[in-house]
Amino acid sequence: MIPLSWYLLVSVLMLACGLVGLLVRRNFITVLMSVELILNAANLNFVAFARQLGDLTGQVFPVFVITIAAAEAAIGLGIIVQLSRLKSTVALDAVSEMRG
Repeated sequence: MIPLSWYLLVSVLMLACGLVGLLVRRNFITVLMSVELILNAANLNFVAFARQLGDLTGQVFPVFVITIAAAEAAIGLGIIVQLSRLKSTVALDAVSEMRG
């Protein structure tokens, strides 16, 4: 049986990678992937604690988080398509306003 601390360590590493990607990268696609890493780190915590406590509630929350992440990805990809059409770039530094 894998101890809870290992799950938490992997979750912290995923959160750190997501935060670094969110703060350092200026590409919109990379920022979206970093947000997904952060959400998956939270999902891993939910599932790990649900397993530790023997409660199924913590395993239901990731389903909702995955649903929200899918909606976020769809909206983000729509924004990326519009940015690439209007500005010919997906770099966040080059885009200062959303007016067409």
